[in-house]
Amino acid sequence: MEEIIAKTILQKNKPSYDGWIYHDYNMNLYRGCSHGCIYCDSRSLCYGIDNFDQVRPKKDALKILEEELMKKRKKGIVAMGSMSDPYNPLEKKLELTRGALKLFLKYGFGTSIITKSHLIMRDIDLLKEINKHHSVIVNITITTADPNLQKIIEPRSSTTIERFEALKALHEAGIHAGITLMPILPFINDTIENLDALIDLSKQYHVEHIFPWFGMTCRDRQRDYFYQKLDEHFPGIKQKYIKQFGSNYQCPVPNAKKLYDHLDKRCMEIGIRTKINNINKAFVKIPQQISFDL
Repeated sequence: MEEIIAKTILQKNKPSYDGWIYHDYNMNLYRGCSHGCIYCDSRSLCYGIDNFDQVRPKKDALKILEEELMKKRKKGIVAMGSMSDPYNPLEKKLELTRGALKLFLKYGFGTSIITKSHLIMRDIDLLKEINKHHSVIVNITITTADPNLQKIIEPRSSTTIERFEALKALHEAGIHAGITLMPILPFINDTIENLDALIDLSKQYHVEHIFPWFGMTCRDRQRDYFYQKLDEHFPGIKQKYIKQFGSNYQCPVPNAKKLYDHLDKRCMEIGIRTKINNINKAFVKIPQQISFDL
């Protein structure tokens, strides 16, 4: 098993209620991701990750993390999952993410997690304990209600229903959990029918929020991989992308406003948050300065 040499684990962030998911620090315990999502921006050259489909842990990650947490005077929220899913198949054996959660509990930190894996249910016990004293939010990315489409665009991730079951389990444990509804791919899953199906499932499984982005990014190596997969699975769609977006980085769906308006209207009726500042304000707590010996 190849390991990545790392000097640091935590990166400082400037949190904002109106910005991306609220957090004070960001970290990735692994490099690469095994989900195989055809649209993943992390394949881009700017991130410098070769062989992105190979998951590699960072050497001595928990030791480095503990040393850094001990030195932090601000007991903030640590985000996981921005680049590499913290609940990849290696996590079942290595338990780096679970180890990090134990350290957050020990040193009084909160956490914000983004994942596509129902393996997160394994760690509900620790998330509940952290949630007693600091902020915990879990965002599970879900992009389609169609299981056949999900297997094409996210071939090695947990199924859509498995992800909804994880959301329900987190809700029942008192943990703030919702959906990152992104990316919605132009000409593929950007339909009212897909949106309605996901909203219906969200109501059924007690989802607390849906944070959407109706579009995707597209650049260099990421674009090459995505277009290759479009030719394999969606003949003719690549030509639509080239005509509509050219070499643009931002690729919003043509009917984005209609989808945003529809999502807001339906979710307001059933009490699901969709605005990022309301989502952040719902889960961010003022921490109690308590540490634990584990």
